[in-house]
Amino acid sequence: MTKTIYLMRHGETLFNRQRRIQGWCDSPLTANGRAQATQAAAYFRDAHVHLDAAYCSTAERASDTLALITDLPYTRLKGLRERGFGEFEGQPEYLNPPRPYGDFFAPYGGETDEQVDARITAAVQSIVDTDPGQNILIVSHAGATMTFMHHWANLGFENRLHNCDIAQFSYADGVFKLVQIIHPLH
Repeated sequence: MTKTIYLMRHGETLFNRQRRIQGWCDSPLTANGRAQATQAAAYFRDAHVHLDAAYCSTAERASDTLALITDLPYTRLKGLRERGFGEFEGQPEYLNPPRPYGDFFAPYGGETDEQVDARITAAVQSIVDTDPGQNILIVSHAGATMTFMHHWANLGFENRLHNCDIAQFSYADGVFKLVQIIHPLH
């Protein structure tokens, strides 16, 4: 059976607005972020997408976004978290080096590209292996989602996911295929 995965970035947060590095640390959704999640919910409704299951990272920005999209019960998973940036958490974004990051953040207590790739891929794989649903929503983060897209669709890191953008994947026979990137706010 082919499954459809909607891997979505959370709505705008205070740190997004302040242009701060936000990995394992968290900041709340802004009023705009809540409105973005409501628009994403309208996308699913207008496209007649019936969601069977919902998952998100352990960050409140992800669970708060998910709760605005669907009334489904959901599971929070650490494997869906954003990259850990170590000592760079909460710092200005201009301190980020260009992607790919490689092991840049490791000496500062953060994760390497390989660690993020292994973690997000294992989490999504576990979801599709154990959840019987056909249409699955996963609310995660820009970096984690881009890492998954890079792994399975060989997309470069020059692409950017905006808040509440959705990477739609099909999954069958052990292979994830990128179907489309949905921009529900545009």
